Amino acid sequence: MFNDPKTLVIAFFGGVIPALIWLFFWLREDKKKAEPRGLLTLIFIMGMLSVIVVLPIQKFIQTHVGSNEWELFLFATAEEIIKFLAVIFLVHKTVHFDEPLDWPIYLITGALGFAALENMLFLIQPISLGNSIVGLLTGQLRFLGSTLLHAVASGTVGISMGLAFYASRTVKKWHLLVGLLVATALHTIFNFFIMRNNGSDFLKVFAFLWVITIIIILLFEKLRRMS
Repeated sequence: MFNDPKTLVIAFFGGVIPALIWLFFWLREDKKKAEPRGLLTLIFIMGMLSVIVVLPIQKFIQTHVGSNEWELFLFATAEEIIKFLAVIFLVHKTVHFDEPLDWPIYLITGALGFAALENMLFLIQPISLGNSIVGLLTGQLRFLGSTLLHAVASGTVGISMGLAFYASRTVKKWHLLVGLLVATALHTIFNFFIMRNNGSDFLKVFAFLWVITIIIILLFEKLRRMS
């Protein structure tokens, strides 16, 4: 399936375009001081590459953990930590990291890069088998669900860190811990309810995600005032 250029191209655009649509949505929240396009592009690509780091970790977890619940939790933990590290590797101590709103913007950008490659990998199999309709439906569901989840989860970490932007190093560490715990909890709950009952709770979970999204948008305004 990886040897078919047509499949890879369709899967690539099917994975990247939905992520870019969400990215455009979130970048509109930073209206006063847009971040450099080049830096955002690098963060998006780094988010994509972080999937390659996460996959072997999740394979190890799958091999050595017998409980489905713990597996879901550890999967989510690995993804949230690696997404955070991928972004902080690029932007920490740069001249462009100079206001509270930068935290959620950069982390959401990296998260959507992660979601883009993850979506692409999910789309390859149905498209390679000739199930274009199944692939299209899968892409739409991931656009509404998991792509938004990655943005919301990393946005939660970003909001938590943004609120501590002018605080001491100790306070920042606590905010990071709380942000990662909340992001991991959201991620785990989402995966649990999506897998339960063959995804029949999707609309309820999606509604829950939008409630969290609205809260994050409101907190964006608070960070904007802090800036």
